[in-house]
Amino acid sequence: MSDSDAYSYEYEDDAASNAESFQYTDDDASNKGAGNDNDEAVNIENCYYNAKAARDNGDVEEARDGLEGVVRMEVEMAKKNEDDGDDTSMEVDDSKSSLDTPLKHHGSWSYKAIKQLIKLALRQLSDNHDLESNSAAVTKNYIRMLRVASSKEAAISPNAVEKGVNGMLERVSSLVNNYHSSDPSYEAMARALARDVYDLTLKAFHPANGISPNERLWSKTNLKYGQLLYEMNETVKLQAVIKDLLASTASQQSSGESDAMSFDNTAQSGTHAMEIAALQIQLYSRLKDTKKLREAYHSAMAVRGGIPHPRTLAIIQELGGKMHMDARNFDEASQAFFQAFKSYDEAGDRARLRCLKYLVMASMLHASSINPFDSHEARAHRDDPEIVAMTNLVQAFHNDDVKKFERILQKNEGRIMDDEFVRDHVADLLRTIRTQVILRSIGPYTRIRLARIAKDLNDIPVEDVESLLVSLILNGRLEGQIDQVNGIFVKAAYGGGNDGEAKAASESADSKTTAAIVQLTSALEHLTEMTTKITSRSTFIEAR
Repeated sequence: MSDSDAYSYEYEDDAASNAESFQYTDDDASNKGAGNDNDEAVNIENCYYNAKAARDNGDVEEARDGLEGVVRMEVEMAKKNEDDGDDTSMEVDDSKSSLDTPLKHHGSWSYKAIKQLIKLALRQLSDNHDLESNSAAVTKNYIRMLRVASSKEAAISPNAVEKGVNGMLERVSSLVNNYHSSDPSYEAMARALARDVYDLTLKAFHPANGISPNERLWSKTNLKYGQLLYEMNETVKLQAVIKDLLASTASQQSSGESDAMSFDNTAQSGTHAMEIAALQIQLYSRLKDTKKLREAYHSAMAVRGGIPHPRTLAIIQELGGKMHMDARNFDEASQAFFQAFKSYDEAGDRARLRCLKYLVMASMLHASSINPFDSHEARAHRDDPEIVAMTNLVQAFHNDDVKKFERILQKNEGRIMDDEFVRDHVADLLRTIRTQVILRSIGPYTRIRLARIAKDLNDIPVEDVESLLVSLILNGRLEGQIDQVNGIFVKAAYGGGNDGEAKAASESADSKTTAAIVQLTSALEHLTEMTTKITSRSTFIEAR
C-alpha cells in the first residue's frame, strides 16, 4: 500500500465516522429552513426598497418590475412553505380581476408593494401619461389590494387597511378636483376611475355581502363618495348613496344594536346623522328643493350630542344661511354665515373668506348698524386681499356713500362679482343703500324734487326713484305723496309710520298745544291780577 493509498483510506474513515457522529435531526432541518426563510424575507424587503428608490429616481419601469417581483417572491415563499398544491388560489397577477374571493399566499410586503404600484400609476395619470393603460392598472391593482387586505393569511391590521383605503380614495378624488389638463378626455377618465374605485371599495366592505365586511369603513366611504358626487354634480347617484346611508342607519336602529347610530342617542350617532344631513342639504340646495332643504336643515340643527368635523358644520350653516337669504330672513342668515365662518376658520379652510363675504352682505341687507369686522374672529382677516374690497364696501354702506359703493361693485374690486351668490343679491344691496340715502335726503324737507333724489343716488333714472319711494310708502317707512306731474315728493306732516302712528303723533301734538295755551292763559291771568293790585295801591297812595 502506498502512502497515498493509506492517506486516502484514513480520510475516508474519518469522513465516515464524522458522518455517523453528526447525524441531522428534525430540529436541525427546521433551523436550516428558518434560516432560508429569513434570507428570503430579507431579499423581499431589499427588493421593495430598491423598487421605491427606482421610483424616486424616475425609473418607472424598473420600479414597477421590482414591486411585482416583491409580490412574486413573497407568494413563492408562502407556497413553498405551505405546499398544498392549490394553484388556483395562489394568483399573483389576478387575471380574473374580481372581488369574489380573498387572495391567498400574499403577506404584508405584497400589500405594500401593490399600494406602491397603484400610487405609481396614479402619478403617471396626474402627469397625463398613457391614460388608458394607467387607469386600467389602477383598477386592477386596487382590486388586488382589497383582496389581499381581506385575506386572513396576510394579517393586515384594520388600521393599516383603513389607512391604505382612505389614502387611495383621497388620491383618486384629487384627480377629479385638481385636474388642470386641457385634454377633455382626462376629466372623463378621472371621473370614471373615481367612480370605479369607490364602487369597488363599497362592494368589498359592504356589511352584508362584502368579502371583508366593515360597517364603519363602508359608511365613511359612502360619505366621502357622496361628497365627491356632489362636487361632480351627479345628483342621481348622490341620491342613491344617501338612500343607502339612511337605510343602513334605519336597519341598525331596528336591530337594537348597542352601537346603533340613532339620530339622537350617542355622540357617534349624532355625528353620523349630521354628516348625512350635510349631504342632504347640499343635494337639495343643488336641486333647488326648498321644502326638503328646510326640513334637512332643521333636522340637522335639532341633533344633539354629535361632534362632527368643523367643515361638516360649516357646510350645514353656509347652505342654511343661503336658504335664509332666499327667504329674505337676513338676520338669521347673518347668524348662520357667522357660525359657518367660525367653523371654516377652525378647520383651516379658505372657504372662511367666502362666508365672511356672505356675512358682510347679509349684514348690509339687514341694514344692521353693526360692522361685521368689529368681531374678534373677523377682524383678523380684514386686511386679506379678498376681504379689503368688502371692508371698503361696508364703510361706503355705513357712510351712505352710494357712489363709492357702486364704483367698488362695477370695478369688481377683490373679485366680489365673481361669486354667483353675491351677483344674485347685488340688486338687493343697491336697493338697500339707495333706500337709506333717500331717507337721509328727505329727512329735513317736507317737499323735495325727484330729480334731486336721483342726483343723490348717483344719477339713476327718476322712474327708479319713484319705485323706491312707492316701496317705502307701502312698507310704512315713509308718509307722503308723489306728485308725478311736477316730479315732487310731498311728505306728510307726521311721516315715518303707519296711519295709527301718525294719528297718535297728531293727538300728542294737540295735547301739547292745549297744555301750552292753558299755561299761557294762567300766566296772563296772574299778570292781570298783579297789575290790578299794583294799580290799586298806587291810587290809594295818591288819595292820601
